[in-house]
Amino acid sequence: MKIASDFELQLAGYGLTTAHILYRLPDFESLLQTYVWQAYDLAPDFPEMHKFLDFWKEKLDGPLHSVRYAHRRLIGPNEWRQVSGEFTIH
Repeated sequence: MKIASDFELQLAGYGLTTAHILYRLPDFESLLQTYVWQAYDLAPDFPEMHKFLDFWKEKLDGPLHSVRYAHRRLIGPNEWRQVSGEFTIH
């Protein structure tokens, strides 16, 4: 299995997704705790974020209260171009 670098993921259309997760403490359900998660993900389906949230629901004790997220593509098509030559001076 090949692991892609962050740059390769950005060229493939991935953007940085940040999720602000509020969850209830297992022993004190009236208290909320916060968690921030970041990863490269594909909008609009966000498969990586959904995989993480599914893991949270299955394996962790603190029930989710809410999730807010933001997504930003760091490299757009207009910011990348292939260079076919290079001139060296001196």
